[in-house]
Amino acid sequence: MDNRSAQAQGIRHGTPPATTRAPAPTPAVDRLCLVTAAVLIVSGLAHLLVFAVDGGPWYGPVSWRKPVTFGLSFGVTLLAVAWVTSYVSVSARLRSALLTVFALDCVVEVGGITLQAWRRVPSHLDMETPFDTAVSMTLAVGGGVLVVLLTVFAVASFRRPPSGPAGMPLAVRSGFAILLVGLVSGAAMIARGVVLTRTGHQEAAYHSTAPLKPLHGVSLHAVLVLPALAWLLARTPWDAAVRRRIVGMAVGAYGAAVAGAAVWALVTY
Repeated sequence: MDNRSAQAQGIRHGTPPATTRAPAPTPAVDRLCLVTAAVLIVSGLAHLLVFAVDGGPWYGPVSWRKPVTFGLSFGVTLLAVAWVTSYVSVSARLRSALLTVFALDCVVEVGGITLQAWRRVPSHLDMETPFDTAVSMTLAVGGGVLVVLLTVFAVASFRRPPSGPAGMPLAVRSGFAILLVGLVSGAAMIARGVVLTRTGHQEAAYHSTAPLKPLHGVSLHAVLVLPALAWLLARTPWDAAVRRRIVGMAVGAYGAAVAGAAVWALVTY
């Protein structure tokens, strides 16, 4: 008996025809990440307006650039990680726990940076007063927490192939691997800056981060760019083999950009 005959017989006997299963509800942790990311992005855009009104330098340890760029970057990264981890083979409970801590940590990082911008003092590597030291160390510890959380997701993506359309497993794994490069470069900036600060070279500490900033910035967003490419390619009529090749070429190009930024950091460090 075919499907139409079965449905017709069901109607005659008072049984409703089979319907398409409703999509699963969005987990609470995904809603939390979405709302938190939106707040961070709005905060970054709002401080862009503050900069337009208040003026001041765009570069340097004390500027409106930091709440703008960190708000936007953390917001976009939180969205990306929440989405990409839906393809990673981890338990729902572990994913929810890690993403909840990650979202809270993003708020702490952006909140501390924004607070110091309004106080007109540096957010990182500032140990002039006990309060500034507490903020600076909180941001450093928060950065360490980010490294641990994202490393867990990265390891999980390599233990079992991520799900998704053609090219997505490679995109997710490569995105997390490159993201870890960005986190390591960020940790290196903080570590060198703290050493210079504690040895009495405060001004040098602020300038010491410049060589690693391109590497840090480029690496952070691979976890969004590469999976987004795989997702978009799945909407094309190209076959799976072609889509996998395109993702592979994109990974190679992104890796070359990261390598170039790393060479620049080594030359100028």
